[in-house]
Amino acid sequence: MDAATSNPAIVPEQNTGSAIDLVVLGLGYVGLPLAAGAVSAGLKVTGFDVSARVVDGLGRAVSHIDDLSSDDIAAMLDQGFSATSDPSCLARARTIVICVPTPLSTEGGPDLSAVTSAAKTIAAHLSPGTLVVLESTTYPGTTDEVLRPLLEESGLVAGADFHLAFSPERIDPGNPTFGVANTPKVVGGLTPECGDAAARFYENFVETVVRTSGTREAEMAKLLENTYRHVNIALVNEMAVFCQELGVDLWDSIAAAATKPFGFQAFYPGPGVGGHCIPIDPNYLSYKVKTLGYPFRFVELAQEINGRMPAYVMQRAQELLNDSGLALSRSKVLLLGVTYKADIADQRESPARPVARKLAAKGATLTYHDPYVESWRVDGVDVLRSTDLEQALAEADLTILLTDHSDYRPKLLSEYARLLLDTRGVLRRKEAQESVVASPEVPSQGRRKVQREGLRVL
Repeated sequence: MDAATSNPAIVPEQNTGSAIDLVVLGLGYVGLPLAAGAVSAGLKVTGFDVSARVVDGLGRAVSHIDDLSSDDIAAMLDQGFSATSDPSCLARARTIVICVPTPLSTEGGPDLSAVTSAAKTIAAHLSPGTLVVLESTTYPGTTDEVLRPLLEESGLVAGADFHLAFSPERIDPGNPTFGVANTPKVVGGLTPECGDAAARFYENFVETVVRTSGTREAEMAKLLENTYRHVNIALVNEMAVFCQELGVDLWDSIAAAATKPFGFQAFYPGPGVGGHCIPIDPNYLSYKVKTLGYPFRFVELAQEINGRMPAYVMQRAQELLNDSGLALSRSKVLLLGVTYKADIADQRESPARPVARKLAAKGATLTYHDPYVESWRVDGVDVLRSTDLEQALAEADLTILLTDHSDYRPKLLSEYARLLLDTRGVLRRKEAQESVVASPEVPSQGRRKVQREGLRVL
């Protein structure tokens, strides 16, 4: 047995002279909402980030994420929050939570460079009695095998001199219903005592804390959640391809299946997968499984299916244009929405970029409309932004709806778009059915009929 699990010593109490209740490392989409939740509970919170731009902006009450407004940041500052690039604050922290990015490396494996850098910074300032929690998504074993040895370079022993735990982030940017406080928090400690300390900390501002038996189980829980979504999205994406060939309305089939009150959860096809979680997190699990000598066929197949959806979108675009006697290489194509999900500005891993890349390679003239993105580049080339949505729809030979922002109302799309490829099923919603009823705003019944024939879902 290792020192942390065999040593029954109690972690010493920390000197509370000028202590900070919480230092959050990484003030992005995960770290900043966490800091806001802790501040709202009355905790003394400092945010640490290596980006001078982020720190300076927060000091001026300027938010850089969707879920918190600048007014929210101003309120945090009024309650004592501060942001800094000075790591000396770590020495006074009762709790340190690591919320740094964990992207994929160029080889497709885990890139833990931000985690290891954070661990080395903490180790240089770690005090006895501190609770250290990793929230960054990673593969099972990272907290114990990677983070712990780096922290113990401080001379302190995890589980004996300081507490160590893993608690996966569950932030869903733009979600108006679930936030930090009312989303159950999974916690796994290196030792039972470490788990107790982490649970007590999160109970200050989270309604429900769920304990796992250890750090590996908590790490796996996060990967299980996102792999489940990844695989099911791939299932309906593959169905979308062959249902189109079979003449089956998949959206209608999903709606029918979703009426079953048990044993089914609806997932919907789209132009690909975006955000940090779905395109990246399952690869962490696949990486770990491969180190054991096994293939992880479900994840690998799901990645392949979801990865080829941008090419399928381009194929469908070509077919729609060809049916209208137009060539993609001589067509004006309008992309609606370039963020990875609706009504936020987050572009991380958005499928809009590979779609645009493939369309541009075929010679299409591209413009985009997105109420949340003022400028957009693909492979170093600026894509022209349209600000007048009605005019842009009317002028484009083909419109491809990639992100279902609330601005893209079915009635407006059906009235103004010449040809529309709807990759998000917006036209299949209830209001879409209502939008095809005769309206005095539409010049003629004939025009409305032609436009409906030019509207297609993926």
